[in-house]
Order: sequence, then C-alpha cells, then structure tokens
Amino acid sequence: MNFEFSADQMQLKDIARKFLEKEESVKRARKVLEGEESFDQDLWAQIIDMGFTATAIPEEYGGLGLGYLELCVIAEELGRSLAPTPFSSSVYLASEAIINFGDESQKQSFLPGLATGEKIGAFAHNETNTSPTEANISCSFTGGALSGTKIAVADGDVANTFIVTANNGTGVSLYLVDGSADGIQIEPQSTLDPSRSHASITFTNTPATELKSDWSDVLCLLDRAAVLFSFEQLGGAEACMDMAKEYAMGRYAFGRSIASFQAIKHKLADMFIAVELARSNCYYGAWALSTDAPELPTAAATCRVSASQAFHECSKENIQTHGGMGFTWEFDCHLYYRRCRQLAANIGSQSIWKDKLIGSLERANQI
Repeated sequence: MNFEFSADQMQLKDIARKFLEKEESVKRARKVLEGEESFDQDLWAQIIDMGFTATAIPEEYGGLGLGYLELCVIAEELGRSLAPTPFSSSVYLASEAIINFGDESQKQSFLPGLATGEKIGAFAHNETNTSPTEANISCSFTGGALSGTKIAVADGDVANTFIVTANNGTGVSLYLVDGSADGIQIEPQSTLDPSRSHASITFTNTPATELKSDWSDVLCLLDRAAVLFSFEQLGGAEACMDMAKEYAMGRYAFGRSIASFQAIKHKLADMFIAVELARSNCYYGAWALSTDAPELPTAAATCRVSASQAFHECSKENIQTHGGMGFTWEFDCHLYYRRCRQLAANIGSQSIWKDKLIGSLERANQI
C-alpha cells in the first residue's frame, strides 16, 4: 500500500511552496493583520491565476477537475505560509457544498465564478457561542426566504456567495444565497487573528435557494472540510517546528548553540513527534476524502484532532524556543499562534471533534 503522494502531487506541492515563499506570504499576513484590509487582494489574484481555486471543481463548470489529494497538498502549503486569503471558506466549504448538494442550475450559476475567483464563498453556520446542532439552529427558511443571524462567519465581510444552514420546519438544510440579494446586513467582528476576517450576518427575508441536503449532509460537508483544514494546520505546525529548529541552531549561549541543550532538544523532539503523528492521520483523512470512503467521519475527526494538537504544540513551543524574543511583536511566532487558535475554532473546537471521533468509533463497533 502506498502511503505517499504521487510524484505529480509532490511537484504541485513544491510549486505551491516556492510560489508562496516568493510572494512572501507570511509578510503579507502581517501586513493584513496590522492594516485595514480584510485580506491580501494581490496574493488572492495570483492564487486564482495559479488555478488553485479551481483545483477540485469539475471541468464542465470551469474547474481543473483534479482530485482532492491535489487540494490537500495545496492546503498544506497555504497553512505553512499563513496565506491571508479567503481560500478555505470559498474552496473547502462553499464550492464543496455546491458540488456535492447543488442541482445542475446552481452548479452552472455559481461554480464557474468560484473557480475563477469572481465569486468568494462563505459558510454561515454558527449562531451562538455553543456548538450548532440540528435542534438549536434558529435561522429559518420560509416561502423562499431566509431570516436569522449568523456569527463568526469566516470571510463573511468579503464574500458574495453564502452557504447558510437554516431550519425549514421539518429539519435543517443548506441554502444558497447570492450576496447581491436584498435583506443582508454584514457587521465585521474582531478575532485573535485579524489576518483572517470574520463577520456576523443578519438575513431578513433574504431570497435563497435550497441545496438538496439535510442535517447529515451538513455534517458530511464539515467532515470533508475538516480534512482540508487539517492539512492547513499540519503545514502551520511544520513551519513552526522548522522556525524553532533554525533559531535554536543559530542562537548561541555560553559558547554553544542552544540546540545542544537537552531542554531544547526535548522541545524539538516533541514537536517532531506531534507533526509526524498529525501527518499520518492527515494522510488517512486524505485517502478517505479522495475515495469518498465510509470511514470519512472517523478519518476526518482523527486528523482534525491530531492536527489541532500538533499546531498548538508547535506554535506554543516555537515561542518558548525563541525565548524572550519569541514574545515580541517583531518576530513571526505570534502570527502562527494566532492562526493556530483561529483554525482550531473555525469549524468546531477540538472538544467537539473529539466527541465526533468517539461517536464514530462507537458506531463502527456496533456494525
């Protein structure tokens, strides 16, 4: 059994890494964090030109028609570089919802624009500080219109296409909303990582069309997105480990590199173990996503939990390895820690995904 990506996929990964390094994506993230812009529009335009947004969209809808393994390696490099763009919201969530649950008319109307970046998607799901469930979704769909408020919508202030969860009286489904429709009020929200903008969105009798879905499809969409978010977290974790290693080898104290001190060795070793454990679980998730395997819920929860833990471990220990310098604004350590915390909460906290993992394992044992 082959547990590695193909030569073509590794070449794509290398191309993405070199491109993002050349464009100094980390510096761009800092610029967005310190400035007034919601995302880096120039980098976003170049990502679109590279064809990354069209990776998994079928060719008949203007995409490249590649597989999810290709999208996974791109996600890893975007995470490594802290790319300050609405890629995840538009590609992992909005595009995926329409590909999997949209009818032909909806696909023809929205997927070409998402492939070219003309449309930017966002997933409006959270309504309170508690985890959304089928029972507590209060946003309603009646007579072809949505009403309700969603909070902490990633990239909600820059999106022009929304995928919204709402209750239609018989259950919760996914709904597609054009950002130009009437009755949409958007209010930006502050978060720990301003390089990825968030907003609260109020829909008031806003025209919407229903995707062929129910609550189980909402969970499926989150599982699919979790694998891709996990690869972003994996890329960020590895970048933190590399930063810590490079600094430790070049920083001298008492006439020797601090990398030779046992305490630093232990930190780097723990970071390496966390990254490699997350990598193996992410590969499991990539296989399940690319083959649409029945194990996807288990694989998604597994890689989500391990990647969240790895990114937290590595971003935290990267700061510690840098010592007092690591806590300063001028160093990039805090940029990764901010992104770590933001990604860990984006589609549900680690505790939620642990519960999902336990539940999926229990169901598997009952079969």
